[in-house]
Amino acid sequence: MNWRYFSLEQVNSQQGPEWKLWEQPEDYVSRGGNAFRAAEAARRQGAAAFEVFHMALLRARNEDGRDIADTATLVDVAEKAGLDVERFRSDLADRRMLAGLARDHTYATESLKVFGTPTLVFAGQQAVFLKMAPPPPPDESAAVFAEVRQIAEGRQNIREMKRP
Repeated sequence: MNWRYFSLEQVNSQQGPEWKLWEQPEDYVSRGGNAFRAAEAARRQGAAAFEVFHMALLRARNEDGRDIADTATLVDVAEKAGLDVERFRSDLADRRMLAGLARDHTYATESLKVFGTPTLVFAGQQAVFLKMAPPPPPDESAAVFAEVRQIAEGRQNIREMKRP
C-alpha cells in the first residue's frame, strides 16, 4: 500500500485555484497542514514508523475525535507510536515537509481527477472514491477490499454508486 496525501482543505478552498495550502505563511491557521507535516516527519523515521504513526493518527482523528491540527496532539500520537519525539518535533517545524503534500495533491487532482478522500487507486490508474460507515469488521476487510478492487478494475463502466 502506498499512502499519498490529499488536502480537502485545498480542494474545498473558496480562495480560487491559485491559492495553495502549502504556500501559506507559517501563521496561517490550517485544519490539515500540521497533520501533513507530522506524517512526513514520521516518514523521515522510516517506513515502519510512518505506518504506525499514520494508523495512530487516523484513529486519533476518526475514533477518538482528537484535533489533529493541534501540535500537542500530534506529539502525543508520535510518542505513543514510538517515534523519536525530539526528532519528530524538529522535523515537524520544517516547512519543507509540505513539499510532499504539494506533489501528491497536484498529481491526484491533475492526473487522476481525485476530488475527495478516501480514494483508492488500482492498477491502470483506476481511481475509486469510497466511503464506508462503519468500516467492515477486521475479518471481512480483505474481502471487501478485493470486491471493490474487482469492480474498479473490471467494471470501468460503473461510474458511481450511492445509497440514499
